[in-house]
Amino acid sequence: ISPDQFSPASKEKQDSWKDFIYNPRTGEFLGRTAGSWGLILLFYLIFYGFLGGMFSLTMWVMLQTLDENVPRHQDRVASPGLVIRPHAVEITFNRSDPENYKHYIRQLHDLLQSYNDSIQERNELCMKVCQFKRSTLRQCSGLPDPSFGFKEGNPVIGLKPEGDPYINCTAKRATSLQMQYFPSEGRLDKMFFPTANNLSLCSQPDYVQPLVAVKLLFTKEDYNIEQTVECKVEGSNLRNDDERDKFLGRVTFRVKVSE
Repeated sequence: ISPDQFSPASKEKQDSWKDFIYNPRTGEFLGRTAGSWGLILLFYLIFYGFLGGMFSLTMWVMLQTLDENVPRHQDRVASPGLVIRPHAVEITFNRSDPENYKHYIRQLHDLLQSYNDSIQERNELCMKVCQFKRSTLRQCSGLPDPSFGFKEGNPVIGLKPEGDPYINCTAKRATSLQMQYFPSEGRLDKMFFPTANNLSLCSQPDYVQPLVAVKLLFTKEDYNIEQTVECKVEGSNLRNDDERDKFLGRVTFRVKVSE
């Protein structure tokens, strides 16, 4: 044992640490009396309580200016996107072999599942805005023909635009290709899309964005020949012809049908 541990200097040092933690003579704890600790804790309680109150008041005032159904700032999309189903750049199948095209059919059924009339009828009928029923697509709905025309060699393509446009599809060949659009002419009324006026109506849980179904009416002369089809989103103030961006407001796919 070192003799220094029992020296007066060492004992004085230990006593000073004990007095700093708690001094029985003055009643100080960590250098402050109970009254001093009470005052400083009261100060910080009031200070942080004031900051918390200011923050809560600021948030409350800001939330009063917001509508949970309508965005504070809105911009029209100049170049809307275009989603295609079946999700494939090349659609190749033998119409006599259901196994050959069943994956295309499955994609279309999956896309239209949320458009079923029974689901859409849960939405309030607010000027037709909130209900876009699957039956609206008629022959292209997959209801009268579960094969979506693949069995007869006239496949259905589902196109889902973003905005208030219409869809125009053309075949890149010398002669035109006959097509059927549903809804008629591939037009979608802008009332089906959320806007500042109807966004609250379209915020219902089962609301879905409208889509256009296009049925390609191939003839036997078109079989075994790869057909290139381009679909564009048309409408005022919409861009779809920028050669630097092949996916700007348009989609191109190839279809080849064999017997």
